[in-house]
Amino acid sequence: MSNLQLFLDYLRYEKRNSQHTSTAYENDLDQFVLFGKECVEDFCIEKADHHLIRQWIISLMDIGITARSVNRKVSTLKSFYKFLLREGILEKNPTDRIIVPKMGKKLPVFVQENEMNRLLDGRYFTDDFQGKRDKAVISLFYGTGIRLSELKDIRLSDFDVKEKMVKVLGKRNKERLVPFPLEIATVVSEYIKMRNELFGNLNQMVFLTEKGDPIYSKLIYRIVRKHLSNVTTLDQRSPHILRHSYATHLLNRGADLNAIKELLGHSNLAATQVYTHTTFEKLKSVYKQAHPRA
Repeated sequence: MSNLQLFLDYLRYEKRNSQHTSTAYENDLDQFVLFGKECVEDFCIEKADHHLIRQWIISLMDIGITARSVNRKVSTLKSFYKFLLREGILEKNPTDRIIVPKMGKKLPVFVQENEMNRLLDGRYFTDDFQGKRDKAVISLFYGTGIRLSELKDIRLSDFDVKEKMVKVLGKRNKERLVPFPLEIATVVSEYIKMRNELFGNLNQMVFLTEKGDPIYSKLIYRIVRKHLSNVTTLDQRSPHILRHSYATHLLNRGADLNAIKELLGHSNLAATQVYTHTTFEKLKSVYKQAHPRA
């Protein structure tokens, strides 16, 4: 078994990374191997040096790969070589002298409160199965801030409509309970009632397609994009934008940052603090518009 495969097995079975994360690591390593074979005859990833890694970084930047994506790929290499060091396969890490490109801070994009209210209070959703499902999807994203993968995998037993809580499985298989308001409980209950009437409860996944199969990621993207298009002109109209909107609106209304961290399932506060920058930008905008000396 190759050292690459040993590393990928380590990620899947010991680190318990998701399939999506493991695939991203594998793709990054495959890209580096391909680059190495183009540059070095009889290339061996275990013998790559920092000069070759720097050349790879430069080549990625030259073809327009963002600094964020390049840093992620370099992080993959660092993890791989650290693994080889720990296993005694290497004595020196070729990434130790690598300096990654600087990333500019990118503020989260979010939908305005009045736009979300207009969408959820208006007559944009039909009363059939598709309409009730779509409204439940949009309401849950905006009302709980959960991720796409978390919503997709919700089972009937994960909902406690009486207590108004939903159990989701987040990154690194960490479970958390997320509260939601009465309005969402009503929307979800109406959807589940119609869902069960049409398809029964043999399939335990909450969100289904029109044929009764478990919902899939591309369909969720289409649902969100379709309905957000009714109320916003943002270029980005994805489930993650609703997560950003959830966190930003909570913070704007005085929610504690640590509480938002727990609700979002962030492992550290730094990931949540990006929303404080968004709020500060809003405050600066208000100041410039309102202050006589601004």
